Amino acid sequence: MEITAAMVKQLRDSTGVGMMDCKKALAETNGDMDAAVDWLRTRGLAKAAKKADRVAAEGLVGVVTAGTKAAAVEVNSETDFVARNEQFQNIVEAVSKLALDADGDVVKLGEMPFPGTGHSVSAELTEAIAKIGENMNLRRTQTVSVTDGVVESYVHNAVKPGMGKIGILVALESSGDKAALSALGKQLAMHIAAAQPQAISPDELDQEVVARERAIILEQVKESGKPADIAEKMVEGRMRKYFEEVTLLSQVFVIDGETKVGDAIKNAEKDAGAPIKLTRFVRFALGEGIEKAESDFAAEVAATAGVK
Repeated sequence: MEITAAMVKQLRDSTGVGMMDCKKALAETNGDMDAAVDWLRTRGLAKAAKKADRVAAEGLVGVVTAGTKAAAVEVNSETDFVARNEQFQNIVEAVSKLALDADGDVVKLGEMPFPGTGHSVSAELTEAIAKIGENMNLRRTQTVSVTDGVVESYVHNAVKPGMGKIGILVALESSGDKAALSALGKQLAMHIAAAQPQAISPDELDQEVVARERAIILEQVKESGKPADIAEKMVEGRMRKYFEEVTLLSQVFVIDGETKVGDAIKNAEKDAGAPIKLTRFVRFALGEGIEKAESDFAAEVAATAGVK
């Protein structure tokens, strides 16, 4: 497979590794971007790369809470200019409210009647595309709920209440004092926005991702030349460190910079007057997982003007 300059640049942007090493990594992995990242990491040339570092898309994340239920949606646009458009924001606000009854099903949400129009959410987006002149997409939605407790939300980089670049939902199941639970929920939501946990606990992690991480660590340890028994202990130690970094309950609480999140929840039970269980969280970061094509604006203008 031909390794293009654009591919090398993409890998460099996502890993911070030099151009020549990126080119070699792509050559060794036949142009597979994820495999090239792993190749660089195995050789200690790149830190763990997050997909969000390699992608970009515009639009808004919207969140809404209603009693013991909350919903989050992501609606994408081509430019940040449209995200600041009042019509677009009104659509996201309305869709967020409808999402409470979609139960995380984005297809169902798209088919729901859009308020005051007589047509669906998808049809409303189609009309908005025609008026605003830019492509839009209802990308995803999730809901959280509790039987007894609270659900809290947080929006980072909010352009208006309930809308911004990052949206968080937190569900706390407890019969305790609701004001104390709400305060904890807001703190946890802010922590999740900053610390980017992948799951509540190791058991909830994607096992394919865990296996891939173990394989990378194993290759790194093998190259160290350590005896097998020591190498195995090194692998297990690094995996424990990995779990501490990516699972919510094991992370250091950003609010105080000292306490593990699991311990902070346990400590909050005193104020709440009852046991607390964090049953679920949702973190939507705008554009994560969407590859955005690079463009040369000057070249586009020149081409439009017929300049060679």
